[in-house]
Amino acid sequence: MAHPKENRILLKHADEDYFSTDIDCYLKYDGYEALKKALTMKPEDIRLQVKASGLRGRGGAGFPCGVKWHDLVDRKSGKPIYLICNADESEPGTFKDRQLIHKDPHQLIEGTIISSFANDVNLAFIYIREEMPLGAKILQKAVDEAHEKGFLGKNIQGSGYDLEIVVHRGAGAYICGEETGLIESLEGKRAYPRIKPPFFPAAKGVYQCPTVVNNVETLCNVVHIINMGGEEFAKIGRPNNTGTRIWCVSGMVQNPGYYEIEPMTMKELLYDVCGGPLPGRKLKAVVPGGGSMKILDTEETYKDRDGNEFSFDDIIVDYDGIMAAGSMSGSSGMMVMDDSIDILEALGNLLAFYAHESCGQCTPCREGSLWTKKITARMCTGGARDEDLDLLMDLAKNIGGRTVCPMGYSTTWPIESYVGKFREEMEAKVKSNSCGMTNFDERLIEK
Repeated sequence: MAHPKENRILLKHADEDYFSTDIDCYLKYDGYEALKKALTMKPEDIRLQVKASGLRGRGGAGFPCGVKWHDLVDRKSGKPIYLICNADESEPGTFKDRQLIHKDPHQLIEGTIISSFANDVNLAFIYIREEMPLGAKILQKAVDEAHEKGFLGKNIQGSGYDLEIVVHRGAGAYICGEETGLIESLEGKRAYPRIKPPFFPAAKGVYQCPTVVNNVETLCNVVHIINMGGEEFAKIGRPNNTGTRIWCVSGMVQNPGYYEIEPMTMKELLYDVCGGPLPGRKLKAVVPGGGSMKILDTEETYKDRDGNEFSFDDIIVDYDGIMAAGSMSGSSGMMVMDDSIDILEALGNLLAFYAHESCGQCTPCREGSLWTKKITARMCTGGARDEDLDLLMDLAKNIGGRTVCPMGYSTTWPIESYVGKFREEMEAKVKSNSCGMTNFDERLIEK
């Protein structure tokens, strides 16, 4: 059930007993009405509505969706334009897109069709990770149902517009969440991210053709932008942070889960919505936007660009609010730690994951991530050396910003922020040699 402080637009029907994934149920609740409306509009007008809405990408970087669409080149060159829905959702702590896929797949299909029509696309792909087999089956069923009802295929709803959607299953690599790594994988190659600039997917994407890449939540929002109009959509939320956003809250709170909210303070989200810490515990730190984002200390005082101080509780949970606190909202996967959590062990587990998931294309990431894993594993099993924390920070300086894709930062941002904010705690454990293995996974230790 929805929390009273939620504003459920994308998840309006998702958890209700009356709703199912069948197309007949979706149609009963005004499904595909936005598509019918969009097909009476000019593609350019749809793009302008999305731009007016202020919708920012919900996958990670928060790039304005309308601007990305307008950046497409060669619309009249004769080259086909493709659209890819990024349903890889590989960032640790993130589980929102799979809720939309599992519980309201036709909303995604409708958003994909509208977005494809707006961008002159006749072939779209939904790239879904291998670890979501049920989601892939649900999506394929939804695509088949849309075909049967005339919402896909030739001459959609008598409009003269043709579109096919291919549900493509990836092989389960973290790096496929990065759009160019995804494109390489979709083309049947190893998922090595491409160098950009000079060429972004809008110029040279899949098959070296102009390509739109948006994630699941972004495309679902397009349905509601068409229904209500871009200017009305822009009134939801706050400037530069329009619309609702689904936040995944996991970890040490009483009510973990996924919540669709407008911008609110961290205190409102974690205490009013999520019920606060577990009995007898105290919140210690929060990773706000998925495992690769910089950690936030609940005891720290933060400053905005104008030098105004604010506490952790007052951080606004949206793109700009979290950035003002020195981190990023990323994929909106919020992981909460209380005073029972060993920060060093948490960092060690995270670095072991990124070392495993490095694609290996770039030497700093391929080699450096393994070194960070080995060092933290050693520290977590009682073999720490006095120089290890400084060594970790030095490695971070030589990995971040020296790789083709941002994955180098996935390793370095946690190191810089965990060690930077909790160094005293880590040093105390190193000196006392008291790093146990209460939470650390022995399987991640380099033998």
